[in-house]
Amino acid sequence: MVATTTVIIIIGFIIYMGLYWTYGKKIEKDVVKADDKNAPPSQRLYDGVDYVPAHKAVLFGHHFSSIAGAGPLVGPAMAMVWGWLPGLLWVWFGNVLIGSIHDYLALMASVRYDAKSVQFVATDLISKRTGRSFYWIVFFLLILVVAAFANVIGSMFARTPSIGSASIFMTIAAIILGALIYRVKMNLPIATVIGIVLMAIAIWMGPQYPIPLSYETWMVILLVYIIIAASIPVNLLLQPRDYLNSFLLYFGIAIGFVAAMVTFKGMEAPAFSAFSPILLGGQPTPFWPAIPLVIACGSLSGFHSLVASGTSSKQLQKETDALFVGYGGMFTEGFLSTVIIVAIGGFGMTVMQNQAAAANYTLTLEAGNWATTYAKATGALKLAPPSMIVEAFGVMVASTFLSFIPTAIVKVIAGLWISAFALTTLDTTNRLARYCLVEMLEPVQSSLGAAYNVITNRWVASIIPAALGIYLAWSGQFSILWPSFSAANQLIASIALMTGAAFVSKKLKSQFAIVAIVPAWALWFTVTCAIVWFMWVVMPGTIVKTPGTGWTVQIIMGIMLILNILFIVDFVKSSGKKE
Repeated sequence: MVATTTVIIIIGFIIYMGLYWTYGKKIEKDVVKADDKNAPPSQRLYDGVDYVPAHKAVLFGHHFSSIAGAGPLVGPAMAMVWGWLPGLLWVWFGNVLIGSIHDYLALMASVRYDAKSVQFVATDLISKRTGRSFYWIVFFLLILVVAAFANVIGSMFARTPSIGSASIFMTIAAIILGALIYRVKMNLPIATVIGIVLMAIAIWMGPQYPIPLSYETWMVILLVYIIIAASIPVNLLLQPRDYLNSFLLYFGIAIGFVAAMVTFKGMEAPAFSAFSPILLGGQPTPFWPAIPLVIACGSLSGFHSLVASGTSSKQLQKETDALFVGYGGMFTEGFLSTVIIVAIGGFGMTVMQNQAAAANYTLTLEAGNWATTYAKATGALKLAPPSMIVEAFGVMVASTFLSFIPTAIVKVIAGLWISAFALTTLDTTNRLARYCLVEMLEPVQSSLGAAYNVITNRWVASIIPAALGIYLAWSGQFSILWPSFSAANQLIASIALMTGAAFVSKKLKSQFAIVAIVPAWALWFTVTCAIVWFMWVVMPGTIVKTPGTGWTVQIIMGIMLILNILFIVDFVKSSGKKE
């Protein structure tokens, strides 16, 4: 069978739809035994700030927007240096065997634990030391997420002011939508239509009123924004903005799916190019074990367990909504990554040739070496992953009957995919870091005395991770911030999945824990090897160039590696124990 955009996208669609209704439903029914007779935390613990029941469509929008971010877009674009097949297989197999199960178990375990974090669940099911280690690993991850995504957003806003202004206008639209839904109590479909109209106006206004600011200025603005967004009630901005953003993504996925399906275009990129092309930190980067340092989301993501057990479990209206939100959210993200891989694989060379011609740059496919050409072209032509995504998606859609949609609009939508969802992840991350900090300090509440109330105040607790993350992002070192965030992210995925296995075997008394434990061990081994490789091969050169950022990241990674070993020792010790 000839690999074409059409064949690949159809196979991906069949995989996701088929396994959702078979494997996913079986896990829901036979493993977790979801039951709507169980009152969820959002109802039992309602507080109007964090614990707020949401319609499953609204919650899916929040959950999906928060977990998606820039990860399922940027990572697959970077991974194209290996060719289109390695990254695609990592996405598909990761979704099916790890990502979807990881997300669903994290969400349901949290729901059964009064919407406590997955770290809290690990503390209860494995050991107190495990919980403490897990909390610190998670806290470091959240700081690195703030750093990586603030860097992506700040760079894009500084380079393309219209996207920055459109994002601001969309935030205003979201606040209006939240007021209509929760204050005015307007009918959800009517409010949704109004919100979509406001979003369309925001997209149109972006290019009309660009806001040209420097990268550093955007860093300051983002610092203030994420502190506020993480501290105000969840249904004032976070929930309605994520719900609104989801429609932007649905539309983009829909036209991407249709465009990929009807082009019947052969892949311009090779299925496989090289095992160790130049990528991270300018070093030869082997596909294994380095792939989890590149594709941070889309295939699987530990950050998803933090969203699932941090904000989504506090808003779940009933237990049977969890499969749609958690399991379905991961599959939708994987399909988005599939669309990106198809777009760049099928049209990436055309994009590079077009950009080269416009810049009077001579581009040749050196001895058929896609990896070298891709790396040089993305550097010389400034086609960083976000730009490559925007351009390839625009060319793919323009090559079909959908060409009646102005290419400029298609590119703005693709650009907003990255900025809007990265922004969503950014403020969700800071809220999660606030939760994490408060839970970390609960055991020492009495010894801290009055200081505990100060530090855990939602405004103060939001400032700490925001300031640390923006400090790292200030350097603008994307090639280091992204893989360090990815390493922490995938490491937590393996730990969260092991916690999910403990939940299934000890709390649910099910014999099906194998669906979580086997892939968790495989992932843990891969990610641990990748972290060691990253610290040994990539970081020394970075420390020489940028000592402040380099040493900070190296120390964080070293501490996480030690905590990771402590976790795995505790997990092995607890495996034979029963509750």
